Amino acid sequence: MKKLFTSEMVCEGHPDKLCDKISDAILDDYLKHDEDSRVAVETAVSHERVFVFGEVSSKYSCPIEEVVRRVLREVGYDREELGFCAESVPILVDLVEQSPDISRGVNQKEIGAGDQGIIFGYACSETDQYLPLSYVLASKLARRAKEVREEKLLPYLRPDGKMQVTVEYQEGVPFRVDTIVLSLQHDEDVSLEKMKKDFHREIIEKVIPKNLLQDTKYYINPTGRFVIGGPLGDAGLTGRKIVVDTYGGYAPHGGGAFSGKDYTKVDRSAAYYARYVCKNLVASGACQECLMEVGYAIGVSKPVSLSIQTFGTSSYSDDFLLEVVDQLFDFRPDSIISSLGLKTMSYEELASFGHFGREDSPFEQLDKVEAIRDYIQKNPC
Repeated sequence: MKKLFTSEMVCEGHPDKLCDKISDAILDDYLKHDEDSRVAVETAVSHERVFVFGEVSSKYSCPIEEVVRRVLREVGYDREELGFCAESVPILVDLVEQSPDISRGVNQKEIGAGDQGIIFGYACSETDQYLPLSYVLASKLARRAKEVREEKLLPYLRPDGKMQVTVEYQEGVPFRVDTIVLSLQHDEDVSLEKMKKDFHREIIEKVIPKNLLQDTKYYINPTGRFVIGGPLGDAGLTGRKIVVDTYGGYAPHGGGAFSGKDYTKVDRSAAYYARYVCKNLVASGACQECLMEVGYAIGVSKPVSLSIQTFGTSSYSDDFLLEVVDQLFDFRPDSIISSLGLKTMSYEELASFGHFGREDSPFEQLDKVEAIRDYIQKNPC
């Protein structure tokens, strides 16, 4: 049976992703100086300005404008010719304290969920990252595009860009890359033919294994021109790239964005923890694919629901694996924050190229594999 599946990724200079990065940079600065800060910061960018707004309760006063300009500079918006420059763009700020109706559910002896909501975690054995191949390859293309721009291997590249990878599956196994879409912002007076050759040589062939490039279709800057980009070309807003942030569409997303939110917000912290649980289950050999859903009520520490699906890839029942999770993992916010060290994490880096699949992230660690195997061995179903 043949199946095609496509995943997308965007570059740091994409207007929505730029907003995610700014929001998380502000979050990091608050937590660095006051780890008990309560932060829910949104960023919007338009053709002529940056707008930072939301709710913050902290002992620290973040120099918002300084942080925003630093991020814009590092992403690559450092030239007036781009039409959006770190040194000159106006920045508007409208931050108020966290609502007392929300804080009373969080600031208690045992932290309650910072909001109601459903979150999902996912892992599969398809790649070394325990993520779908289409998503991994799209992420690698975006990272490589950043490298060739910053190292000036292709000095005409600008910060904005998007990419898609379509993988063909045969009998459920990745067989080849069917289609690659690569749209990268560039300076004036660069021919499309040159870009096609350069992108193949410096980006695609450096990322995609040769054995997967069989009869692959390529769409390189398919409109023929991508000079106007970033906030000058389109408005941006925090939280509009949630599928890019997680599993590339291969698994559901609960709806809540990650960026700009502190660790008490379960649509961020519990999503990280659910990924951690699923990855350890797959790595233990208990299943080849795992999807978990968790439901929360605001102010309540224990989830209102937990469910697992393994899609027929396990020799154990989903009910039994749920029992394993219940015995070895704790989804209360206090426990999640402590076990993953979320108070002292740096979040800004996670805002680019997807939150999952990074070996150095605490929620990517495989430290529960042996405990899972031991429990299964001692409790045969």
